[in-house]
Amino acid sequence: MPADPNQNTLTPKSNYDQITIAEATIIQKDLQKHLNLNPHDKPVTTIAGADISLSLYSETVYAGMVVLSFPDLQPIAYSLVKSSTIFPYVPGYLAFREIPALLQVYEQIPLKPDLIMFDGNGILHARRMGIASHFGVLTGTVTLGCAKKKLAGKYEIPGENKGDYSPVIDKGETIGYALRSKLNVKPVYISPGNNMSLQDSMDITMQCIGKYRLPEPTRRAHEFVNLFRTGQLEEGYHEIKGTTLFD
Repeated sequence: MPADPNQNTLTPKSNYDQITIAEATIIQKDLQKHLNLNPHDKPVTTIAGADISLSLYSETVYAGMVVLSFPDLQPIAYSLVKSSTIFPYVPGYLAFREIPALLQVYEQIPLKPDLIMFDGNGILHARRMGIASHFGVLTGTVTLGCAKKKLAGKYEIPGENKGDYSPVIDKGETIGYALRSKLNVKPVYISPGNNMSLQDSMDITMQCIGKYRLPEPTRRAHEFVNLFRTGQLEEGYHEIKGTTLFD
């Protein structure tokens, strides 16, 4: 793989629908070599939540990112794209179905967010290459994952109180955390994607937890994508009225 992963000949937009699972595995292992899990030491004033809506056997992808101010977590802009994919539904490889559309979503945003939280895993993945890590390495962005399902590792059940967590361990390595984000609900799974540490991923997520199970960035992204899917929002990039950050 070239030193710059963005120059990979298997580019997401043009080739992901044509590759095999074996080729996808090679791509994941190559991207893993470019992961950066060093602490993030730059200020964060904006955070985006990223999500997609895609039925199990559908080729149509509804993808979106919602940009929020940080740390007050007020939505200030959103980007939405309708796309398609024929890459098969295979656990551990869902990024190949979702990333091409999310790259289009990201490219529409004129002022990029400081970091992106994905509704999916980062390094909490058998090959350390969940969607947050995959996207982060491809784009050189700061990313983390907040997933509803665990793709790898084992953990002890965290306490029942909001904020309780336990490490997820795989082959002797901590690859994320099971976090109780709300009293008496199933945990969510937190892990760094790229350009941040394990501790960063937990610290940022804790600042994004409100009264719901999902952190505000991915919860709002899920909300906006569903509004888009049902025809209540239009495709494209839109700033939300009443904000001044982009003036």
